[in-house]
Amino acid sequence: MHDIGMWLSHAPALLVYATVALLIGLESMGIPLPGEATLISAALLAAAGVVDPFAVAAAGITGAVVGDSLGYYIGRRGGRSLLARLGRRFPKHFGPEKIGTAEQVFAHSAVWAVFFGRFVVVLRVLAGPLAGTLRMPYKRFLAANVAGGVVWAGGMTALMYGLGSAARIWLDHYSWVIFVGALGLGMLITGIAGMVARRRLMAAAPEPESPRELASAGQAR
Repeated sequence: MHDIGMWLSHAPALLVYATVALLIGLESMGIPLPGEATLISAALLAAAGVVDPFAVAAAGITGAVVGDSLGYYIGRRGGRSLLARLGRRFPKHFGPEKIGTAEQVFAHSAVWAVFFGRFVVVLRVLAGPLAGTLRMPYKRFLAANVAGGVVWAGGMTALMYGLGSAARIWLDHYSWVIFVGALGLGMLITGIAGMVARRRLMAAAPEPESPRELASAGQAR
């Protein structure tokens, strides 16, 4: 994350916006990349006056919405075979257990999975392709996708811009110390938000049937 911030701090403003949109877009398509860390770094640079915060937020929202939509299309075309290939290539993010949990959540509450998935690392990568694979209606997907992208990218930019601006007022002579500290605080806050979103999604998912319930269902048949 520190390397991303260092690189962005020496890049032209337009390249910063393009990088934010590209990495978040690729992450949303299903490629595990540090999209969130890039957004946080760019927002902190905006607090330092290097780039424009509204442009950073717009780039993040655009990357999130377009990337998720492309991921949806890829998932709709590729289906289960795509998830199997991704599982072999990225077992940490697309392993059978992760896919199974995500499918369970999608089956019960797909709209919330897309919206809150923005705040959960694994679902941020999975949401688009999985929604397409499971044939979620695109209009519902797009509404949740846009809402999640605006709240996540816009909210994260505003939060980190505010933190960075406040820190800069008090400790302007220690900019890199504040940059790294604010970056760590931002990741902590997003981690907490991710845990809350994950609990909300898991609470919405149905509990698996116990062996006794399955046996009773079999006898009933």
